[in-house]
Amino acid sequence: MKYSQTFIPTLREVPGDAVIASHRLMFRSGMIRKLSNGLFAYLPLGLRSFRKVENIIREEMDAIGSLEVKPTVLIPGELWKESGRWDSMGEALLRVKNRLGADFVVSPTAEEAFTSLVRNELSSYRQLPLLLYQINTKYRDEIRPRYGVMRSREFVMKDAYSFHADDLSLDEHYQAQGRAYRRIFRRCGLTVIPVKADSGAMGGSGSEEFMVESEIGDNTLLLCKSCDYAANVEKAECKLDYSPRFSEELARGAANHTPPLEKIDTPELKTIEELCGFLKTEAENFIKTLIYRAVHVELDLSGAPGYREPAKHRPATGIPEIQEEAFFAVAIRGDLDVNEAKLAAVLKASEVSLAADTDVIRITGAPVGFAGPVGLNTVPVLLDETVTGMNDAVTGALEKDKHYRHAAYGRDFTGWLTADVRTVKAGDRCPICGGELYEKKGNELGHIFKLGYKYTKSMGVSYLDENGKTGFPTMGCYGIGLDRTLASIIEEHHDEKGIIWPVPVAPYHVSIIPIKYQGAVKDACDTLVTELERAGLEVLLDDRDERAGVKFNDADLMGIPWRIVAGDKNLAADTPRVEVKRRSEKEPRLMTLRGAMAEITEAVQRELAAGRE
Repeated sequence: MKYSQTFIPTLREVPGDAVIASHRLMFRSGMIRKLSNGLFAYLPLGLRSFRKVENIIREEMDAIGSLEVKPTVLIPGELWKESGRWDSMGEALLRVKNRLGADFVVSPTAEEAFTSLVRNELSSYRQLPLLLYQINTKYRDEIRPRYGVMRSREFVMKDAYSFHADDLSLDEHYQAQGRAYRRIFRRCGLTVIPVKADSGAMGGSGSEEFMVESEIGDNTLLLCKSCDYAANVEKAECKLDYSPRFSEELARGAANHTPPLEKIDTPELKTIEELCGFLKTEAENFIKTLIYRAVHVELDLSGAPGYREPAKHRPATGIPEIQEEAFFAVAIRGDLDVNEAKLAAVLKASEVSLAADTDVIRITGAPVGFAGPVGLNTVPVLLDETVTGMNDAVTGALEKDKHYRHAAYGRDFTGWLTADVRTVKAGDRCPICGGELYEKKGNELGHIFKLGYKYTKSMGVSYLDENGKTGFPTMGCYGIGLDRTLASIIEEHHDEKGIIWPVPVAPYHVSIIPIKYQGAVKDACDTLVTELERAGLEVLLDDRDERAGVKFNDADLMGIPWRIVAGDKNLAADTPRVEVKRRSEKEPRLMTLRGAMAEITEAVQRELAAGRE
C-alpha cells in the first residue's frame, strides 16, 4: 500500500481531552477521530489493527468449537422485561421506541437476544451443548465516557454464550474459554492478570476477569505476594483475623468471661473515630451497624426476623418471586468497610445502597450513628464473619447518645445470616496461603461467567432430556471488549515517540521509506514491496514528497514493527544497501536488500506463528 493511496491524517499536537497514552497516540497516528462525546470512528490505519484483534479472537473462538452468528443490535424490550433486567440495568440502558410505540433496547449485552434465539430452536438434549458467539456493536449510555475508546459509549464486543445439559459440561467449556482467552491476549502481546470476580448484574455462580495493569484502571485488584491468588476487590477474600464461631454454644462459653452488657452515655459521639477517643480503645473493638436498602431481592426472606413483606412480583415462571424493596442491618467490625458488591451477591439483589436517614430513624428508633445488633428486631440482621469472633465489643444501643459496652456475640445478639461482606485491602492476608495481599489498579478486557439458569428459567428455555423429561439448560457467557483490548495494547507497547506494535496486531508489518521516491531508489523500494508482499507481509510504502525527518517521525508514531530506509548514497555503494531498523531498537543497521528481506520475513513469520502455538 502506498501512503499516497490511503488516509492517515497524523497530528503533531495532542488533543486537549486525551490524558492517557492510547487516547493520545490513536489520535495522533490517525487511527481514530471523535464524532461526539464517547463516540469514535476508526480510520483506515486503526481499522487494520482492529481487524487483526478481531481475527485473533475469531480464530480462537472457532478453535474451541464456538459458532459465529450475527444478531441485531436493536433488541425487543419484551425480552429484557422477561429476564427482569428492563428496570434493574438503570440509565445505562438506552431504551427507544419505534413509530408504533414498541419498546426496544440498543444492546449493551446480548444474554436476552441469544437466549431468545436458542429458546425458539432448542427441543432435545441431543442439541446440547450449543456454543455460539458474535462480534458486534454495543452501546451503554455512560455518564462520563473518557480515555478515548477505553471507556466509550459505543464499542464492539465479542460475546459468546454456551448452553449445556449439566454443570459438568458447562465447567468444561468455561475452562476452554479461559484457556482461549489466555491465548488471545498472549497473541495480542498483552500481559493479563486473571482474577476472581463478582458476577454483578449478569448473575450466575462464578466468574473470572482478565485484567491489565493500568494507572487509570477502573478496578482495584488484590494479589498475593506469595502465591498466584488474584481477585477483584469486589470479590476478594482474605484470611480471617478472628476464627469465626458459628456455634452459639461455643460463643456463649467465650462470652461467659466477658463483663455484663453495659449501656453508657456517648453524648454527640457518632463516628468510630470520636468513640475511640472517648473510650480510649481501638476501632477493631467496635461493631459498626449500617442500614441498607436492597432492591429486586431474589433471596428467600420468609421467616427472617424483623422482615416485613413489601410488594413483590414474579417476572416469569421458574424463578423466585422478587422483592421490590427490602431493608437490612449489616454489622461489621469497626475498622472494616462493607463491600456492597459482596452484599448484593449475598442478598441476590440487583442493587444495594445505604438507607436514607429517615429510614434509619424509622428502623432503629435513633439517629444515624447509634445502630447496633443488640435488640434490633425490626429488620433482618446480617453479620459479617468478623463479628462472630467478637465477645467484648462496643456497639450502638438504638438510642440517641447511647452505646453498649461488653457486647458479646451469642450472648447478647445473633444474626439472621452470617456472610463475608468485608472489603479486603492491601496488607490483609491471602485466603489461600496467608501471604500478604497488595493492590494494583487494572482495566477489564474480558470476563467469563457461569450464568447457570438465570436466563434460561426466566425466559422459559427448555428441552426434553434422554428420559423424556423437561429440563432447563445451564448457561455460560464470555465477553471481550475489542476497542479496550486495542487501546490496552498501545498502553503496554509505546514510548515517547509513539506506538510499538506487536507484529500480530500491527496495521502493517514493514514501513519502507525512500529518501526520494525516484530513480534507483524507486526501483529498489518497488522491488522490496513486491518481494515482501509475495512472502505474505503487509507493507506501507511512504511515497510522499516530504522531508525524511517527517517520514521517520510518522513511522515511529504509527509504530510499524520494521522500517527500511532507502537512499541514493547507500544504494550507490559497491554492494547496494538499505537501513533496517526494528521499531523497538534504537539504532539502524545497513543490510543488503536480499539480507533485509530475508531477516524481516523470517522474523515476522516467526512472531505470527508463535502466538498460535
